[in-house]
Parts: sequence; structure tokens; C-alpha cells
Amino acid sequence: MLFLCRANLIQLKKIKVGAVTYLNTKPLIYGMQQEEFLKDYELIRAYPSQLAEKLKKGELDIALVPVALLPELPEYHIVSNFCIASDHEVASVCLFSEKPLSEIRRVYLDYQSKTSVALLKILFRRHWKQDVEWLNAEDESYMDQIKEDTAGLIIGDRALQFYDRYAYRYDLVSAWREMTGMPFVFAVWVSIQPLPDSVSTYVDSIQEKGCGIIHQLAASESFPFFNVRQYFTHHIHYHFDDAKKEAMYMFLDMIKKHDSP
Repeated sequence: MLFLCRANLIQLKKIKVGAVTYLNTKPLIYGMQQEEFLKDYELIRAYPSQLAEKLKKGELDIALVPVALLPELPEYHIVSNFCIASDHEVASVCLFSEKPLSEIRRVYLDYQSKTSVALLKILFRRHWKQDVEWLNAEDESYMDQIKEDTAGLIIGDRALQFYDRYAYRYDLVSAWREMTGMPFVFAVWVSIQPLPDSVSTYVDSIQEKGCGIIHQLAASESFPFFNVRQYFTHHIHYHFDDAKKEAMYMFLDMIKKHDSP
């Protein structure tokens, strides 16, 4: 594979692609795990919060980066028409508690995704208009501290596992939709330098194939806590259309205005 490097020289190398391994990425990275793709590309897995850092360090050429981290990149280029988004209810990004929202006083923040953390802070300030004490989780043990007036943000597959564990569940995309009337975008594929159009076209074609067999992928997943087919087709949306672009830039503008300190 020919790759354009920073010095504008053409050299032969594998393009390093970074993505998370949550259930919601399965249709996007299915083809990236196949032998044909891996001839010229290398797939590297990491937490959402780690991907932007790896991109900045040059450890990745393309990454599925949490939207909230885009402003931290020296520059970024959207390289795909696919994303991780939700139109109404995402199910895998929720605030869990044993008390109703009005009685919550402290909130643990999931350490795996800064986008969900930023979204939650915006919702508390702008939508729910409520002040709480923020507690930064460092490992999985914080989930056992969700009791009395202490709530917790849980994202990803763990949120689906604990979907009915607590008395109250507040879906962050549902709340965002109530506040803005817009979908929400969690992550987009970016590079920090321009890439040849052929790279973007090929990466999109791989993802198109994965989304084209989404029902087969759902049937092949063993996930006892949630209906995977429903999750892939109802809760998660993959095409980065104009409405999602508008919503993403709205969210970034809120972050820029320090709505999420």
C-alpha cells in the first residue's frame, strides 16, 4: 500500500488503524479483521480515551476517535462516511442510580470515554440544570459505589450488562435528543494528516460490507444481557450523514464554550 507521509514522500508501510472492541463497532471492524484488509493495514484496539493519544503520538494513522477529543488533536481530517452514533436511545451510554435524578448528589465518571463524560456534564448543566459532585472512576470498582445518592456513568458493553441492575437508568442520547432535537455522534474516523482518497474509499467499502451483513453479525454474537440485533439496528447508527455532522459540531461548540468543564 502506498502511503503519503508527513515529508510528502511516498513510502511502503502498513497503515495502522485504531478502534475500540465494543459491541457497537463489530459491523465497522468486521472486514478489518479479514486477511485481505490485513495485507496492507494493521488493526490496533484500545479504549476510546486512548485512541486520540495514540494518534497524536504517531502510533496510529487512522482512528475511531471520541468526538470530545477532536479539539485536542493538532489537526484532524474526517476520513470516513461512517461513525458511531445514535438517533434516539443508545442503551450503552447511561447514567445509573438508585435514586431519581433530582436526588443525585454525586456522580462517578466512567474512565473509558471522554465524550460520554462531556455529554453528561452538558446535560446536567443545560438540560437538567442541576449541580453535582463529580468523581473520577479509575477502575471497575466504582460500579459497586452506585448507591443512595451516588450515581454512575457506565458506557459500552458494561452498560448493557448492567442495563437492569439499578433502580434508575437515564439514557444520555435520549436526554440529548430532548434538549436539542438532534442525533448524537460518539466517534468518527480521523487522521491528523491528509490521506489519499483511495484510503478513505477502501476503508468505507470495508465498513459498507460489514453493515451489509449486520443481521448475520448480530446472530453470531453471544451477548446474554441484550438483544444484539436490536442494538445494531435500532440503538446504533453508522452513517455519518448531514444531520449527524450538524449535531457533532453543535456538541463541539458547546465544549468550546466551556459547557463541559
